[in-house]
Amino acid sequence: MTSAPKEATEQKQYLTFILSGEEYAISILQAKEIIGYDTVTAVPKTPKWVRGVINLRGNVVPVVDLAVRFGLGERPVTKTSCIVIVEWQLETQYTMMGVMADSVSQVMDISAGEIQPVPAFGTRITVDFLHGMAQLGKKFVLLLDIDKVLSAEDVLGLQEVSATTAKTSLRSATAQA
Repeated sequence: MTSAPKEATEQKQYLTFILSGEEYAISILQAKEIIGYDTVTAVPKTPKWVRGVINLRGNVVPVVDLAVRFGLGERPVTKTSCIVIVEWQLETQYTMMGVMADSVSQVMDISAGEIQPVPAFGTRITVDFLHGMAQLGKKFVLLLDIDKVLSAEDVLGLQEVSATTAKTSLRSATAQA
């Protein structure tokens, strides 16, 4: 009996998307779904990179504009704009967040051997946010480490915004009933 080459077994799938003309990727295991950009409710006193919150099947989910978070500037919403719902574990609980993208590109298989370290120069975002990079044709796709994109403090702040918004929505719905 022969076993598959080690490199083949280490392949992972990544969802690629466009932000400000650059291609980024996150692990497909963290991407729960992709939805069209629709009504996003702005929340006062949040950082500029938080677009607001959405109602996702009864759950209040914060929407983050990664382009603004990375200092690339706010992009207009177009017909290809979408929100990638991502989930990751923070301490002992799972957290959901919407990540705004200009468009979604593809799902690609990348083996561990194809991931290259990020040089300390040449990227327009903090290299701490990146897990690595992989060649895609003549260009590179930047592999985001979604756990590092937001610090624990940022995530706790977003959870607080979600909880406050959910309570306000519940009170408003109860008052109307």
